[in-house]
Amino acid sequence: MAQVKVYGLREQLNPVKARLSDLIHGCVVEALGLPPEKRFHRFFPMEREDFLFPPDRSDRYTILEISLFEGRTPDTRKRLIRLLYDRLGAELQLSPMDLEITLFETPKRNWGIRGVSGDELSLDYKVEA
Repeated sequence: MAQVKVYGLREQLNPVKARLSDLIHGCVVEALGLPPEKRFHRFFPMEREDFLFPPDRSDRYTILEISLFEGRTPDTRKRLIRLLYDRLGAELQLSPMDLEITLFETPKRNWGIRGVSGDELSLDYKVEA
């Protein structure tokens, strides 16, 4: 399981939302081994007065927050981060200074999905990798 939140300035985020979702999802599927149909993305296009950031970032500054079941190795998590920087840079010309990524890992038991605790789910993919 992975849930993605994307924050950015409205005028920058909205035009690339669909492509950004596709790129992020491709990285998550490749790095974490999630099934392709497991896409959970939420976009938060923000007004300039609600999205404050340092002057060394451009208007394209984007924050990705990805919530995950715990269990992936540090190498797997680093691979996801590298893929995101590589693909979003190459495909959307999003510079490393304008992209910040945070992975939040929590125990499966802290998730409620389809009426049960996450640790009671039967998954068709492996989390511990």
